[in-house]
Amino acid sequence: MLRRLAALLATVALLAGCAAVEPQSYAGATPRLDLFEYFQGTVDAWGHFAERSGRVTKRFRVVIRGTIAGDTLTLDEDFAYADGSTSKRVWTIRRIDAHRYEGTAGDVVGTASGEAYGNALRWRYVLALDTGERVINVDFDDWMFLEGDGVMLNRSVMSKWGVRVGEVFLAFKKRT
Repeated sequence: MLRRLAALLATVALLAGCAAVEPQSYAGATPRLDLFEYFQGTVDAWGHFAERSGRVTKRFRVVIRGTIAGDTLTLDEDFAYADGSTSKRVWTIRRIDAHRYEGTAGDVVGTASGEAYGNALRWRYVLALDTGERVINVDFDDWMFLEGDGVMLNRSVMSKWGVRVGEVFLAFKKRT
C-alpha cells in the first residue's frame, strides 16, 4: 500500500513538473524587468499570507531599501504586520548573467535562485519559517511581474514536501 501511494505521489509530482511554466515563456513581455534597476532606491510593498484554504491570516507592509555594489544588490526589508509585530530581512543578491541571480538571507536555507525574462522573475528558495511554536523549512516559488508605472505584482506559493501550504501575495510600488 505504501509503495502504491509513493508511486502515485511521484507520478503526480512528475506530471505537475511537466506542466510548469518557465520564465523564458515571458521573454517578449514588457516592460522588461531589470531586478537591480527596479530595487535600487526605496520600494514599498503591501501583502498578505493566505493559508491553504484561501483564508488570509496575516497582512503586512514592507519598506525595501536597495543598494548596488558591482554585481551585488542588497535589499534591506523592514516588515510591519497588521498585529503590530515587526521583522527584518536582508537579501544579498548576485547577478550571475543576463537572466540568472543567486541570493542569500538570514532566514533562507542555502541559496535562492532566480531567472528573469521579459517582465517576469521566478525566484525559488527554502525559508526557515518561525511559526511561533517551531521553525519549519518551507519551499517558496515566487513569481514577480513588472506591470509598469513602478508597480510589480508577486505571488509566492509555499509548500512542504511538495504539498501547497499557503500563498503570499504582494504589490510593490517603486518610489520616484
